[in-house]
Amino acid sequence: MFYSQRVFCGQLTLEDVGRRVLLAGWVDASRDHGGLIFIHLRDRSGIVQIVFSPEVALSDVCRGAAALRSEYCITVSGEVRKRLEGTENPHIETGNLEVLVTELTVLSESDAPPFAVSEKAMVAGAQSAGAESVAEDLRLQYRYLDIRRPSMRDNLVARHRIFQCVREFLDSRGFLEIETPVLTMSTPEGARDYLVPSRIHPKNFYALPQSPQLFKQLLMIGGMERYFQLARCFRDEDLRPNRQPEFTQLDIEASFIDEEFLYDLIEELTVRMFAVGGIALARPFARMTYAQAMDSTGSDRPDLRFGLRFVDVTDLFSSTNYSIFRQILQRGGCIKGINIKGQSERLSKNVLQNEYAREIVPSFGAKGMTWMRAEGGKLESNIVQFFSTDELEALRRRFDVEDGDVLIMIADPSYRVVTSVLGQLRLHLANRLGIIPAGSFSPVWITEFPLFEEDGEGGVTSSHHPFTAPECTDFDPKNVEELLKLRSRAYDLVMNGEELGGGSIRISDRSLQKKIFAALGLSEEETREKFGFFLRAFDFGPPPHGGLALGMDRTVSMILQTPSIREVIAFPKNRRAVCPLTGAPSAVKNEQLAELGLLNLGGRDVLPGTAEGENRIDHLSWVSRIGIAAEERPQLEKVLSQADELASLAADKAGAEEPMATVAPAANRMRPGTVEGQSALSRDQLLKSAPAVKGNYFKVASILE
Repeated sequence: MFYSQRVFCGQLTLEDVGRRVLLAGWVDASRDHGGLIFIHLRDRSGIVQIVFSPEVALSDVCRGAAALRSEYCITVSGEVRKRLEGTENPHIETGNLEVLVTELTVLSESDAPPFAVSEKAMVAGAQSAGAESVAEDLRLQYRYLDIRRPSMRDNLVARHRIFQCVREFLDSRGFLEIETPVLTMSTPEGARDYLVPSRIHPKNFYALPQSPQLFKQLLMIGGMERYFQLARCFRDEDLRPNRQPEFTQLDIEASFIDEEFLYDLIEELTVRMFAVGGIALARPFARMTYAQAMDSTGSDRPDLRFGLRFVDVTDLFSSTNYSIFRQILQRGGCIKGINIKGQSERLSKNVLQNEYAREIVPSFGAKGMTWMRAEGGKLESNIVQFFSTDELEALRRRFDVEDGDVLIMIADPSYRVVTSVLGQLRLHLANRLGIIPAGSFSPVWITEFPLFEEDGEGGVTSSHHPFTAPECTDFDPKNVEELLKLRSRAYDLVMNGEELGGGSIRISDRSLQKKIFAALGLSEEETREKFGFFLRAFDFGPPPHGGLALGMDRTVSMILQTPSIREVIAFPKNRRAVCPLTGAPSAVKNEQLAELGLLNLGGRDVLPGTAEGENRIDHLSWVSRIGIAAEERPQLEKVLSQADELASLAADKAGAEEPMATVAPAANRMRPGTVEGQSALSRDQLLKSAPAVKGNYFKVASILE
């Protein structure tokens, strides 16, 4: 057999009629018409119908065709012919052709697949095979079969085309594709690192890169000037539906540029990528500052496909008699609202009061909601009588109210609560009312992000990463209030409420970089340990530079409009960061751990509560999840001694196997000075008393191995 003569199924055209061809692929579906056997043959390029007729093929070939089952791998030879009029199949691109087979070879048989792979109906008007829903974990367990499905295959082909578009465009702009290390040093970049133990250097670890950030900046110092990479990145983050522990990002860095260079570059690239998917994007993209986005949509990832922008009405109620608003404003609060145009019939009084005011809005974090409906030239609600005529008229003007409109307002002492709740409400209403136009795309640049944010412990942490240039370089790294007011030269590309990517102009001055590290609370020793090699490079003439990274899985998913990024990744993890195909992550043998020096890595510094003979106060602290101060230990020793005495008394009594009982009433035992029902503590305050912490939770000892 000469595979060099093979023709792809999906590439046959009317020009091939009368030609003898060799085809190879998998049996997609079959029909037996009492002597005539029709089969859909599928390869990567598409599907073509092949026909086995006893008038043309030998009896052995026909018997072999009758024995074919779904997903058998075969080759066939035969003549291409045009289908008879009325028998064409519009479901496949070769639907006006078929191949009359004379030779058949079964290359390999297949078990019955765990789900239908076929997606194409064999005759016009028939329901497509494989239309039933299949559990995602089952699809991922048999991903090699799932990839055979035309829809999944098309996603991966389109991903390839988009990646090729990226490479061709950036090459035309003078960018070099350069690989950076995968085994590198652990550095603080926001998320947790995946660590790789070194066998050659016991008890030392590599880290898989969260991004090539440091290396691409070193490439700029190295004079490469324009770099890109379709980089594999790894982040041990908390699980989200559309997040993968390993992902692909388009990493870009350039020297001697400013923000406008990158805006122009990325806009043109984005337009070209979306054009691969048949989507036309208009330029230039909109721009909003971080403050504008939060103030008008409550999100730094605003969905601009629809209106429902916030309207600030705080000033309209400066002298109001409505007690709730008055009390909130006296506490320095604000009032914002949205106008849902023409939706009065769909948002009845019952829906607004019983669903939104009592259930939905409180679940978003607000204590309440004010609503009004415009009917007959007036505003109506259950509290409208508490507002003056002037206030109601001012509301009508400010919101541009017309009959059929619905006003919803949120008031709270906290600006953050108002914008957050109203932002969630904006999206909820848009989805419920179906006011998001289908097939529309609204890209926007979000700029001027805060350089720092509070870390919950009286200090600050980087909003982006510690290499982002501030707009102002004259600041006191010890003044937290001043640090929180600083704006950065960072920017995010947002589309339809999703962040596709982000970047910044970088710091290119060693003294400014050290100043940022100082603001983050890093000592000189910590700075040298983590970034010494990086800062040393700044002594050798670093150029001004900046860059951006686009999440390619998310971008491709948006272009192809798939429900999940897992639909555009060949072998993704599921929502629990598990690979159902391979079973990863999995346990390894103790011999492997010993070879890497990972058995008893901590020596005597084991997890509290797990060591035999551990001090019982430490054990009590661990099992109760309460930190015990040194001054409290003597009192606890006394209490534990009393408990020992009681236990010995119980053991001396006849029937000691029976549990002891007490007539003392149950009651909480509080530390002196504490009061039951005290106000909720912050997360950091709660975790402060934990003996050990993992993520945002108390770390507990294993119960089941």
